[in-house]
Amino acid sequence: MADAIVTLALEQLLRITAKNIGEEVRLVGNVENEVKNLGRNLKAIQAVLHDAEEKQVKDEAVRHWLDQLKDTSYDIEDVLDEWNTEIMRLQVEKQKVPSFFPCSCFGIKQVVLRRDIAQKIQELNEKLDNIAKEKDAYNLKEMKSTEARKRVQTTSFVDVAKIFGRESEKDSLVSKLLDEGNEEQKTLPVISLVGMGGIEKTTLAQLAYNNDEVKNHFDTRVWVRVSDPFDEFKVATAIIEGLKCPTKDFVEFQSLLNCIHESIKDKKFLLVLDDVWSEDYNKWESFYHCLKNGSYGSKVLITTRNERVASIMGSVAPIIMEQLAQEECWLLFSQLAFFGRSPEECEKLEKIGREIVAKCKGLPLATKTIGSLLRFKRTRDEWQRILDSEIWKLEEIEKSFLSPLMLSYNNLPSEIRQCFSYCAIFPKDHNLMKDHLIKLWMAQGYLGFDNDTEMEVIGQEYFDHLASRSFFQEFEKDDDENIICCKMHDIVHDFAQFLTKNEYFTVGIKRGSEDLVINTSTEKARHSMLTLHVGATFPISICSIKSLRSLLIDCEDFLYSLPDDVLPNLFGELTSLRALETSTRIIRANLIAVIPKEVKKLIHLKYLNLSRQGVEKLPETLCELYNLQTLDISWCEKLKELPQGMGKLMSLRHLINFETRSLSCMPKAIEKLTCLRTLSDFFIKSSSSDGSKACSTLACLKDLKHLRGTLEIRGLGNVTNVIEVKRMQILSNKKNLLYLKLHFDKDGEGERKNDDDELLLEALQPHPNLEKLDIEDYRGSTFYSDWIMSLTGLRKLSLFSCTNCMYLSPLGKLPSLESLSIDGTRVKKLVTGIESDGAFSSSTSAILFPKLKVLEFWWMSEWEEWDYGNTILPCLASLSINYCGKLRALPDGLLQGAKNLQHLEIFDSDLLEERHRKGTGEDWQKISHIPNIEFTYSYLQGGPLPLR
Repeated sequence: MADAIVTLALEQLLRITAKNIGEEVRLVGNVENEVKNLGRNLKAIQAVLHDAEEKQVKDEAVRHWLDQLKDTSYDIEDVLDEWNTEIMRLQVEKQKVPSFFPCSCFGIKQVVLRRDIAQKIQELNEKLDNIAKEKDAYNLKEMKSTEARKRVQTTSFVDVAKIFGRESEKDSLVSKLLDEGNEEQKTLPVISLVGMGGIEKTTLAQLAYNNDEVKNHFDTRVWVRVSDPFDEFKVATAIIEGLKCPTKDFVEFQSLLNCIHESIKDKKFLLVLDDVWSEDYNKWESFYHCLKNGSYGSKVLITTRNERVASIMGSVAPIIMEQLAQEECWLLFSQLAFFGRSPEECEKLEKIGREIVAKCKGLPLATKTIGSLLRFKRTRDEWQRILDSEIWKLEEIEKSFLSPLMLSYNNLPSEIRQCFSYCAIFPKDHNLMKDHLIKLWMAQGYLGFDNDTEMEVIGQEYFDHLASRSFFQEFEKDDDENIICCKMHDIVHDFAQFLTKNEYFTVGIKRGSEDLVINTSTEKARHSMLTLHVGATFPISICSIKSLRSLLIDCEDFLYSLPDDVLPNLFGELTSLRALETSTRIIRANLIAVIPKEVKKLIHLKYLNLSRQGVEKLPETLCELYNLQTLDISWCEKLKELPQGMGKLMSLRHLINFETRSLSCMPKAIEKLTCLRTLSDFFIKSSSSDGSKACSTLACLKDLKHLRGTLEIRGLGNVTNVIEVKRMQILSNKKNLLYLKLHFDKDGEGERKNDDDELLLEALQPHPNLEKLDIEDYRGSTFYSDWIMSLTGLRKLSLFSCTNCMYLSPLGKLPSLESLSIDGTRVKKLVTGIESDGAFSSSTSAILFPKLKVLEFWWMSEWEEWDYGNTILPCLASLSINYCGKLRALPDGLLQGAKNLQHLEIFDSDLLEERHRKGTGEDWQKISHIPNIEFTYSYLQGGPLPLR
């Protein structure tokens, strides 16, 4: 960790001095020499840090020296950041000052500020001198230093989903879950998996939980992570959420139990309580009596490290999970360590590999970790060094089975080590959202400082690096197989906390425990996450930890509001913060209603998350946060106004503003935020909506060329100068924008002409890299544009509420289209096969939509005929037709040509339902080969309403 912090301080120093602000620096005499001395000291210390990091594990004196160095390096980083912030402030002020004012008018204030910064640098240099001299007492070896940040080599990700050597335990567990037992027995069966940490108890429980027989056997299943301490209120709330009960804001534990008692009545349920530690029977007893209201055959499955816990909870004959046999460990290890190697390489490394596996002592987690590490060690000598490492012999590490983790951690680049260590801020079993984590890393400077670099891409590489070495698990992926979320194993989390000791602390605040948060172990904490449970109040004592760089606040009580004096006090005291987050699970939260003007004191702040809060206005002083990179105001449904001076936020890269539609307008100054990578929603108001403010127009997007990901543009119906939009080519320079949502809605008076939308659609040509396109409220009678047909990489297209549209483009010629959804058009006859000249061809078969997998139609009230011709849709797997009451039949060509069609859904389309219904429909035989067919009746007739 010290290595990474010193590297950050040195990198920041080089960045500032490279700006060459010349005469302004020399105004304070000896500051240049002090800066040079600071750089020399940092480089000298950096040269021995790798050796010091390894020796600190068994040498307490070295560990103490490193702690001193870390504290001083943090202070250096603060001063350098303050210096850089002042430079940015002067740049902003110079832009506002008329040219006829002489620069000397502002000179005195600049000199005073520079002298103050120089004095701090001098004091820190004295501290660093002493630290540099002290290093000689520890005989630390110098290693070559690398000043430049290296790009991490991209590697393919191996997700080991298979569980090795657990067939007998799995069969036994599934059998016990399915066993009906004795119906006269009134007890609720409790089944337990018992074993040490890292033995795959949770993995085995998940396999059984998701087993098809088990899923079909129970009416409902609930999975709850318990951990230590056993929080009855939290567990009860999680059970209610898992049962999908109507949301009620209970504040009493007994009310939660009553809700569970009623919700499981006459239901056969499976409740999994994962990772139970508490030996207090009283905590379990209240749940046990409540759960007995379920129907016969219900089960509770617990996982625990302690056999006594299983006994106290009434588990009979627990399934004891022992260490894996050596051969099973070898199979798991081989799958990772030998990935991508030739058989000859594997054979040369097998002997030494088996010796390394023996040191993992049959623990799957240890085996995965060391296998993931050795996958990237190419030579036998590198493997031998791992086998001979002294870390295997360290008693403190050995007792906690952390040796493989320490070996893998030490082999990470220093910048990735600190990214891993940062995860200690989260509680156990926390869902780590990848994008959220990367933004927090960025706020701490772990991904570099240069606004022109793609720090987000570097963060993605670091995340993948950690995932490929088994530091993360339980990955959730989106439709494109990109990881969006993951977790850390408990032991990996323990390891992260072992590394960071008192630098990070995570605490849950209960009612009455607010004054117990701060103690001697948290005095020098740098990062903290607080969870305010129901009934708790904010611990104002947190403001005494002035060294905090991260404060993440999670409030579970939707009724609680921060007192008026809390935020001004917090902003005034915690001025070293880089990341501040106030989050809640409730959309309409009351935690924060007003952001005070004192927010400007957080000069180092780079990440500010106010999502789901009740704020109505952001103060203009927020625009003095020149370092701010991320501002999250998503779901702030009461927010009416953004600061007019937002153009001063020169470092802002992410403006996350989902569902902030109550804003009167977006400030025109947004056009100056040329570093923006994320702009969730951009909306155009009519000229009459707020004439008192300088509101943004579509032209404000032109220079935001770095936008990436998703952009949603609302209010296109308010655009008046279409010719100017076409001339400026507003979207065509955004090569990293992959998902575009265009809303042609209008909030002003007067009707919009159909051809206005057609011309505007043509003018909104995006970059050819676009992959997804949604269009809503389009009023053109024809949906056609040359640029749409040129999107060779377009994978998803959706048309919503296009109520005037009667003619569609020949969309079948889009070569990459995988999903097409058409909603609310006035099309009467849909023609699938269209040649380039618009004529329908019936003489030859044509492969259109070559990659289309999903095809949906919604609310096509005028649609009567589907002219399919001889078209072939080779990949079509799912077809859904909803609210298309006039469509008479599915075309024979579709049913014969779509050989891969697996799912057909027809909802509230009476003529189709009648014609294709099983047994009575004349065309049933034409669709009977499709494996999954659903006819869903209208909710007006008592049937289910499908989700759109």
